[in-house]
Amino acid sequence: MNKLLRASALAALGACALVQAHAQGQADFPTRPIRIVVPFAAGGATDVIARVVGQKMSDQLGQPVVVDNKAGANGNIGAVAVARAAPDGYTILMATSSHAINQTLYRKLDYSLTKDFAALSNLASVPLVLVVNPGVPARSAAEFAAYAKGQGDRLNFASGGTGTAAHLAGEQFNTLVGTRMLHVPYKGGALAQTDLIGGQVQAMFANLPEVLSQVQAGKLRPLALTGKARRANLPEVPTFAEAGYPQMDARSWFGLFAPAGTPAPVVARLSASIAQAVADPAVQARLKELGADAIGDTHEAFQPFVVQEVKRWGALVERSGATVD
Repeated sequence: MNKLLRASALAALGACALVQAHAQGQADFPTRPIRIVVPFAAGGATDVIARVVGQKMSDQLGQPVVVDNKAGANGNIGAVAVARAAPDGYTILMATSSHAINQTLYRKLDYSLTKDFAALSNLASVPLVLVVNPGVPARSAAEFAAYAKGQGDRLNFASGGTGTAAHLAGEQFNTLVGTRMLHVPYKGGALAQTDLIGGQVQAMFANLPEVLSQVQAGKLRPLALTGKARRANLPEVPTFAEAGYPQMDARSWFGLFAPAGTPAPVVARLSASIAQAVADPAVQARLKELGADAIGDTHEAFQPFVVQEVKRWGALVERSGATVD
């Protein structure tokens, strides 16, 4: 064999070895801890659900699954960090319906939810509940609407950030009822809840898991919630449809995403692990306890759902006139 042929043969063998090693690495995935970036403050619904599912994923994958909170810019800081991370499956994003909203809310955004990520699984969805500080003299959505009208722009409603589902629900309520409540954004639902209990703000269209314990403790008063049916853990609270506002039907969802370019076998492995984790009876019970509806679908189902959500929320953002830049 001449030198040229020998060199070509060695190069081919080397390439095959690299391909086999790469394939073997994917087959062995994961071999080290996986990091879930939660782009909101600790203690909110996004953080709690990520930790519940992440713990069971760790059991499924045989590696630690750790949560890293990177709050800021309505979830965009954490999203950009994951979009720019190595597409190897070891850094994934806990995104929410807020990220679908951001695609229209921000005219300039450093990532695309549909192009820069591979959707792994939709973990759960939750209804929004209108809660008020007990000092507010309203015990129904209709009474609250009348009270808010009388307050003009002196009544504030909180949310976990500009452009969140909670924010847009408040703006939608303003439009439907003719109120002029002022929006006060926080860096996460837990922080908003603290000021709501303290009376610094008067109302909030909150993700149910964020406020359920405070409602049950009597620290917040629930008036109505989104969805088609009442909740077993809050049977006395009517739906907005029952209260006369059927247009108030927004829900928040929580899903895991990997950076675009993550190898298909790794995406499949993560997606399957998440689905198995969500299907676990203990996880199902915990999500139900939190007030969340478990989903745990696959990449094939979640990816087109995300595309549709970006369109749906985009239309609502445009109708509301909300913007941040």
